Amino acid sequence: MWLKITKNYSPNFSLPKRSKQKIKFIIIHYTGMKKESLAIEKLCDFNSKVSAHYFIKKNGNILSLVPDLYEAWHAGRSKWCSHKSLNKSSIGIEIQNSGHENKYEKFTPNQINALKKLLKKLIINYKINRKNVLGHSDISPDRKMDPGEKFPWKNLSKLKLAYWHNLSEKKIKKFRLKKLNKFEEKYFFKIVNKIGYKKIKNSNTRYNKFLIKSFQRRFRQNLVNGIADQECLIISKNLLKS
Repeated sequence: MWLKITKNYSPNFSLPKRSKQKIKFIIIHYTGMKKESLAIEKLCDFNSKVSAHYFIKKNGNILSLVPDLYEAWHAGRSKWCSHKSLNKSSIGIEIQNSGHENKYEKFTPNQINALKKLLKKLIINYKINRKNVLGHSDISPDRKMDPGEKFPWKNLSKLKLAYWHNLSEKKIKKFRLKKLNKFEEKYFFKIVNKIGYKKIKNSNTRYNKFLIKSFQRRFRQNLVNGIADQECLIISKNLLKS
């Protein structure tokens, strides 16, 4: 598998080196910036205090910003299952995209083809479980929306590069917008917490809406409304089983 990666190092990383065994996750981001050149400049600017291990340009070219065995600063305040502050246990991949606050566009075919090759390499090198290939919004649902509902999680799952349910979307669509009763709603949150999404001690309506949207951006991408319905519950139960 041929994969060309150009070095364009950022000073934004932590010492000392970590062992290969500490790398358990891959976190995917979009830049959320209109100009690709400015996004690269920011990730390599010492004063920005942000970075990632890899950057995928619109044309599919891949830049190496931080070597894998150093901790890049991409995840921030984050949690998945029992893991907190995922910078220390993950590899971050930034993909150029304007993001929701600008003109959120589809990722280019060249970007996705490059990403597939990179993910395959990283998953093999670090023995990463495909369930641990996550979006920034998965690990920080109350802060982040990337890589968003236009990111092809289902496509990646077919190559065993990500996690997806095995349900017929056509069949489960009839359960969309069908309300959950209080017991079912509580059960839905219990399941998504088991899957890995952060649980908060006291019920928080605002946070719960962010959590639902994060789940929908990942697993029910053609309707992101922040309302858990029967379709969402069915998907969550399927994910837990698998």
